[in-house]
Amino acid sequence: MNIDLTPEALLTQLGYPVNEHTLAQIQKTIDNTVGFDHFSKHLLNLQDTLVHYDGFIALSNSYDRFKIKCEETSKKELIEAFEESAKKWAEKYKVVLEKVAGKPTYYIIGQN
Repeated sequence: MNIDLTPEALLTQLGYPVNEHTLAQIQKTIDNTVGFDHFSKHLLNLQDTLVHYDGFIALSNSYDRFKIKCEETSKKELIEAFEESAKKWAEKYKVVLEKVAGKPTYYIIGQN
């Protein structure tokens, strides 16, 4: 069964309230993410994996991008495991990530 992930469902799964502002933000982010439809169903699997490493997927407040982020206060081993998991996921689904300098954070650019 192939069920499309609606913006409302994605907001809820990522822990955001569903309102006019968040719906507009996630729609802009989806529209700005190349090939989003091809890997969107795998975002929630990544979210489930990242939780084990103090990580999560969020909407960026600076750019119309999804970001994959780990708590900066996490232990070094958790941050390393977080980064490895994010990179493996991106490689598996051919997703381009952009690393934020000096932080355990990546922007999801889109599928290559």
